[in-house]
Amino acid sequence: MDTHKGILLCGEIEKGRLAPITVELLGIGRVLADKTGQELSILLMGSDVGGLSEEALAYGADKVYVAENPLLEHYHSDACTMVAADLCRKALPSILLLGNTDIGRDLAPRLAGRLQAGLATDAVELDIDPDTGLLVVTRPVFGGNALASVMVRNVRPQIATVRPKTVKPAEKDTSRQGQVIRMVAEVASSTLKVQVVERVEEKVEGVRLEDAEVVVSGGRGIGSSQNYEMIWELARLLEGAVGATRPACEEGWIPMLHQVGQTGKIVSPKLYIAVALSGAMQHIAGCSGSKCIVAINQDPEANIFKVAHYGVVGDFKEILPAFMGKLKELLAK
Repeated sequence: MDTHKGILLCGEIEKGRLAPITVELLGIGRVLADKTGQELSILLMGSDVGGLSEEALAYGADKVYVAENPLLEHYHSDACTMVAADLCRKALPSILLLGNTDIGRDLAPRLAGRLQAGLATDAVELDIDPDTGLLVVTRPVFGGNALASVMVRNVRPQIATVRPKTVKPAEKDTSRQGQVIRMVAEVASSTLKVQVVERVEEKVEGVRLEDAEVVVSGGRGIGSSQNYEMIWELARLLEGAVGATRPACEEGWIPMLHQVGQTGKIVSPKLYIAVALSGAMQHIAGCSGSKCIVAINQDPEANIFKVAHYGVVGDFKEILPAFMGKLKELLAK
């Protein structure tokens, strides 16, 4: 008899607040919990995170597990895996959801291995199958050219990571009540296989790539770091973030933290402007969730036009100045 029940989220915390992906997980988690008539719980891990429990309840959680330990102040693979796996063995959730972020992509497969559970990554849509009651995970395949719906059968919990900005965030209701459970996070430094010797926080100009509603990306065709100044200027005008392909980063025109793609950041902005990039499958996998893709390329046969909603064939050095000139004119009104 299956004793697993309920939906559990692994929350993320940024600068003392619930991360945007956590609010999104609470939104879709609440929808799934209401559909199945089950309880929605969330795990918050950190060194001083108890104050966020009320906020998590206001965003839709029925139960908040708080795990505090100095070793959890920053994300640590070993420590967080121990705490989350221990909770899963005790709470026995049927569904476990994480963000498809740097943290979630690291933690989810570790938990799947520890719990001998099934894992579906990079979900852009979640639902419950009416016949089996199983979680249905819709995810991009073939570099974003198609969507596949998959289900985890026979093992529990059903684990999935959710791509940021693809599900509706939860709405805050401060009148909501729930249960807060403080866990004993038994993590000792002697049990950790990896030791963090230094943390370097890289400064990001403007809005973060993962959080931006507008992203302007350049590719190999940009040609130089000097030409990349136009990409930066357009992003500033649109109050967006700057992205890049792997070749542009490898050429040293822009830091690697701006790379969009399967081996870089996965983004889902409202507007994605792809400038002088061919549209390699690796890159498209990182931006295919964008609501609107506008491509600018000299080659009318470039692969990027196959996924773009709008396309402009021409030299970006002529198109971008004209476009920015018109933008400035409109913004000045």
